[in-house]
Amino acid sequence: MYNALKTADILLPASGIDLAKWSVVACDQFTAQPEYWRQAEAIVGDAPSALRVTLPEAWLSEAEARIPAIHRAMGDYLARGVWDVAVRDGFVLTRRETAAGVRPGLMVCLDLDEYDFNPGSHSLIRPTEGTVVSRVPPRARIRRGAPVELPHVMMLIDDPACTVIEPLLERADALRSLYDFELMLDGGHIRGWAVEGDDVQKVKAAIDALCAKCGGLMYAVGDGNHSLAAAKQCWLDLQGTLSPEERERHPARYALVELVNLACPALVFEPIHRAVFHVDAEGLIAEYTEYLKAHDGYEGEGGDLIAFDGARTWRFKSSQHPLRLLQAFLDDYLARHSEASIDYIHGADALREIVSKGNAMGFMPRAFDKSELFDYIRRWGVLPRKTFSMGEANEKRYYLEARRILPE
Repeated sequence: MYNALKTADILLPASGIDLAKWSVVACDQFTAQPEYWRQAEAIVGDAPSALRVTLPEAWLSEAEARIPAIHRAMGDYLARGVWDVAVRDGFVLTRRETAAGVRPGLMVCLDLDEYDFNPGSHSLIRPTEGTVVSRVPPRARIRRGAPVELPHVMMLIDDPACTVIEPLLERADALRSLYDFELMLDGGHIRGWAVEGDDVQKVKAAIDALCAKCGGLMYAVGDGNHSLAAAKQCWLDLQGTLSPEERERHPARYALVELVNLACPALVFEPIHRAVFHVDAEGLIAEYTEYLKAHDGYEGEGGDLIAFDGARTWRFKSSQHPLRLLQAFLDDYLARHSEASIDYIHGADALREIVSKGNAMGFMPRAFDKSELFDYIRRWGVLPRKTFSMGEANEKRYYLEARRILPE
């Protein structure tokens, strides 16, 4: 079975570049906190930085002006030798320390021909949540004119026996060290090593074995799906201009991602709750109960979902994780009640505080167990939006490794 995995020539900043100023957090974090990005600007100053070749979504309204500057900065960095090829025809092993613990990862290329973000996809690489198509074009505009990609995609593999990444980490001292430094603004500590030669073959063999029993779903996008969707769209646009032979070897066919094992203890799934405003709680609950019964999702009272207003609490036991049917019901309910609205809330205490102020009711689904993820996607497709968050904002991937996506 084809496993979509490919080695890469991986770029890192050249010797003498301050990596603590180079590496910044994923562009889709702190979007409502522009002060975070102003702090990053102050830290970077005039130093070479990934901040100059990526577009924080906090500045998305300035995309038309910023994207040409990003492309110019990429060309300038290449011309001045800011990037070096750190690994040829290999991978990069990473070890990230955050408040949640140690999270190992593996930088690899994956074949975009094996990725499909459309609903109902049965591709080897799939998103975990629905893709908002309107969020793809700004990222696609960056990639379309870019000679280099800098990924913040975290790609999950379901490897409970820890056969792919963890054996490399156990012998990291025998690998060639690439970097070892503190990430800015409480991003934690990160180390990286080159994975070359025989170690590449061991990774490929482990991925082959995992793929043989993956049930058609080998990779699930944990973070960065819209950036990966932009890469896919750019590749689809480019394909028609290439000969069959060029399509086989063109670097834009692949995307650089960080593989992370779903079983990693430092990979924490936090539930995202719902606050619904300006509703008749009893009427809504009556409708919801009937909806569940009609869709074989009701098994009486339990702890799978807790709904409450300022005075009353309702508990539901479901035959499946409750969020799929809850979100479908709420979408329909809100479409029929223009006076009602919804917000998505991180943290049970925050939800209770909102509800205590009145005019709102809260819905707290049970946490989504990581072990359910791949089986859920195989059965139901992508998760409802805002099912879980995968770590805190400063625990997301920081830009560091890069790769050419245009032929030299």
